[in-house]
Amino acid sequence: MSTPAAPEPSAPKAALIFDDPLDQQSSDDTDRGWGERPGASGDSAADLRRFLDEKPPHHL
Repeated sequence: MSTPAAPEPSAPKAALIFDDPLDQQSSDDTDRGWGERPGASGDSAADLRRFLDEKPPHHL
């Protein structure tokens, strides 16, 4: 006669966190990502590429 297998432990449930969300810095609170392009060399080919990448789709 065999004994029934012990149930496997389930993954812990996610805990609720009641911290104040305004105490944490968001990505909007930093200067990162506000118009800078990494490695911008300032040449005219890079400027044209940036212009074409950021052109709205309704402009041909």
